[in-house]
Amino acid sequence: MRSRPPLPGAAVAALACPVCTAALAVDGDVLRCPAGHAYDRARQGHVTLLPPGHRPPSGDSAEMVADRASFLAAGHYAGVTAALGDAVTAGEGRQPEVLLDLGGGTGHHLAAVLARVPAAAGVVLDSSTYAARRAARAHPRAMAVVADTWARLPVRDEAVDRVLVVFAPRNGAEIARVLRPDGRLVVVTPAPDHLGELVGPLGLLRVDPDKSARLAASLEPHLRRLSTTAHRERLRLDRAAVGTLVGMGPHARHLSGEQLAGRLAVLPDPVEVTVAVEVAVYGRPGRGPDDVRAAREPVRGAPGHARGRDGGGLV
Repeated sequence: MRSRPPLPGAAVAALACPVCTAALAVDGDVLRCPAGHAYDRARQGHVTLLPPGHRPPSGDSAEMVADRASFLAAGHYAGVTAALGDAVTAGEGRQPEVLLDLGGGTGHHLAAVLARVPAAAGVVLDSSTYAARRAARAHPRAMAVVADTWARLPVRDEAVDRVLVVFAPRNGAEIARVLRPDGRLVVVTPAPDHLGELVGPLGLLRVDPDKSARLAASLEPHLRRLSTTAHRERLRLDRAAVGTLVGMGPHARHLSGEQLAGRLAVLPDPVEVTVAVEVAVYGRPGRGPDDVRAAREPVRGAPGHARGRDGGGLV
């Protein structure tokens, strides 16, 4: 059997044992902490970092992950990925060295960002084993970890330069804990008219018009918003592409295959679709006693946020 590529050292160095929070080191095909807790690397290349007996929230199914991989590989969201990369690399200071992609799925977006930052390594953290299997092969400087993003992250304090969240949940307290003092969180969320042409005809979930305000409220006081930019474009998608778009997101849990096929049949072929997202950048607040205390509060799910990809919003 062909040997797997080694795990990127900088990525491993950012990880923490989910039992005792100590640093992890590579020991053959195992990640091990000084206390002896060990985590095998799966044959597909990913690592599961969960405390004994802990199960993460249900992640994307194999079918959803396959649709996501197909849609992203076709380049339909290349503009979104580019806007994410612009925000990650913006500024004249030190370029990021360690990236953490929370709810990063197949690792598609992280791989594209790593291509723009040659000295960086990255970790994709997702609750779906199916996604992690693909993410483990996304980029030679990236590794994939199965974990619960709503629990304490298996990441060391102040270990990462950038946290990426694309259409996925986020926990302000934990993100603030793992970010370095000058680190940044980059969040991509759908605008109210994102995929608007498909919402009515296909009966899709609508974007909450107050999503941006809710995002800011869920992250404060742990993080403060530094900037927000908008990305908008028009896509021409055939019905097959629309089908994979629907299948890769939370809509797949609300529509049967027969329902989707019937509704796709009435769409123009191709159909013009609006892509509209907001890219928000957050940083840690001042490091006074109150800020340190806030950043280390116990981890809780933010009120109003479902345990799913971006709380059920459009992707």
